[in-house]
Amino acid sequence: MHFRVISKIIGLLVILFSVMMIIPVIISLIYLDGTEYAFIKTFIISLIIGLLFWIPNRNNKHDLKSKEGFLIVALFWIVLGSIGALPFIFSHQLHLSVTDACFESFSGLTTTGATTLIRLDYFPKAILFYRQMLQWLGGMGIIVLAVAILPLLGIGGIQLYRAEIPGPLKDNKMRPRISETAKILWLIYILLTIVCAITLWFAGMDIFDAISHSFSTVSIGGFSTHDKSIGYFNNSTINIIIAIFLLISSCNFNLHFYFLSGHNLIIYWYDPEFKVFIIFQLVLIFICTLILWCYSVYDSLLQILNQVFFQVISMTTTAGFSADGLSKWPIFLPILLLFSSFVGGCTGSTGGGLKVIRILLLYLQGLRELKRLVHPNAIYTIKLNSRVLSGRIIESVWGFFSAYALVFIISLLLLISTGVDEFSAFISIASSLNNLGLGLGSVTENFSTLTTFGKWILIVTMLFGRLEVFTLLVLFTPAFWRE
Repeated sequence: MHFRVISKIIGLLVILFSVMMIIPVIISLIYLDGTEYAFIKTFIISLIIGLLFWIPNRNNKHDLKSKEGFLIVALFWIVLGSIGALPFIFSHQLHLSVTDACFESFSGLTTTGATTLIRLDYFPKAILFYRQMLQWLGGMGIIVLAVAILPLLGIGGIQLYRAEIPGPLKDNKMRPRISETAKILWLIYILLTIVCAITLWFAGMDIFDAISHSFSTVSIGGFSTHDKSIGYFNNSTINIIIAIFLLISSCNFNLHFYFLSGHNLIIYWYDPEFKVFIIFQLVLIFICTLILWCYSVYDSLLQILNQVFFQVISMTTTAGFSADGLSKWPIFLPILLLFSSFVGGCTGSTGGGLKVIRILLLYLQGLRELKRLVHPNAIYTIKLNSRVLSGRIIESVWGFFSAYALVFIISLLLLISTGVDEFSAFISIASSLNNLGLGLGSVTENFSTLTTFGKWILIVTMLFGRLEVFTLLVLFTPAFWRE
């Protein structure tokens, strides 16, 4: 394990993050909200920390091994989440504890969108923008951004990319060089953010809200600049725009690249994961529309369709935005949508959850086992797009599912031990592990009612969800630390 190289890369990543503090400083000076010193202090402290890691090790050069990539990614998210809490701590207007500040920071970076804050409408603009920026950086992953520039510094990024990128098929690259792939991912990400901001602005948001919500929409984060979330705007067009961009961001970014490279839209339908993802959304929209129509929750079918389309997409993609509030809906529907968040987005997207491809592979594996019961001696294979998948991929999916369930159960039991009722604890852990951020029960409004220990349980659970369990879990195995 080359710890000096690891320290060097961590230092570079922290320096990169420190530079980002300049943006909220500018926002603070524009709106004169008095928070610029909190971000200047954070910039200085994070820059010093980064330099202390980098300077002593700047001349160390070694090729990274797979396990070193996992360690760098895990350490960086922990370090970045901790440093990201500093503006919340330094801001005198917020009066946040260290725990609440870390909760907000980790929730933003992991694109969970859970919060302990209230009265957001009266918060300084720079703080509100900073929360959105954290989600935007965490959505595509600042690691992926770093992978795009590390070759300029003589550092290969393939191991970092594999440890960071979500999904079981991590070797699908758009370009032979991994740095080129990372650049393309970020270019598409930035393009989607710009288009989303412009359309939201035209739909009625002011420029600040449009940019802020484009950050949390394309990253599928769910943070808003208002307590009522998207419901604050009471605008059906805004609901539709956000839902559409959530769908786009939940698709595999490889498909977006192929489409922008000259292929027509049919390329999306050729992808089995995308096809299952869209059918899943349509089925849920139909179920929710039918039930709300039967219960006469809204005055018209058009209003039902608007609210259902927005809320279903928001929950299933793990964004966690709310429009009209789920409290009006029969309790069956919010629970159904909460379970749908376990499926999440497509692999290679900014969505959370287990990912559609894993659910699809589990389904195909289940069908294969049923066929084997009928014909024990027959040989069956699992295919995607006429490609026979190896047993190693199926094993990894089952292993991931088992680890996901184990983390869920342990986190749930720990949170219940803090005094949270079983229903609220289940909702909180599901929301954190799937990076959804939306609560029900005692955490419907926000997560401020949890104990300090309870909040740290959710912070760790958010990290497990964002790093897809194994990246963190592998650090606790003795084999990982053996040479």
